[in-house]
Amino acid sequence: MEWARILAYITGTVDQELLLRNEYLAAENRILKAQLQGRLRLSDAERMTLGEIGHRLGRKALSEVVDTILKWYRRLVAQIRWIVRSSSLG
Repeated sequence: MEWARILAYITGTVDQELLLRNEYLAAENRILKAQLQGRLRLSDAERMTLGEIGHRLGRKALSEVVDTILKWYRRLVAQIRWIVRSSSLG
């Protein structure tokens, strides 16, 4: 049973580190966004990357993080559907 105790300790330590990293990155993002003037302009590739990661994160967690990423993902899916429909018509 000693291995179970060691595994629980390691898992808890890793989880705590991930939570702290996430908290740091969220705070850093808030600070950097506050320093920006105007809207943040992202390329299509950057929006696609954030949309894909946001999709893997899940709708509920994503809505808690940033609603904008969910909107980008919806637009991405709509664009893909439009491209697929357009290519099948032509």
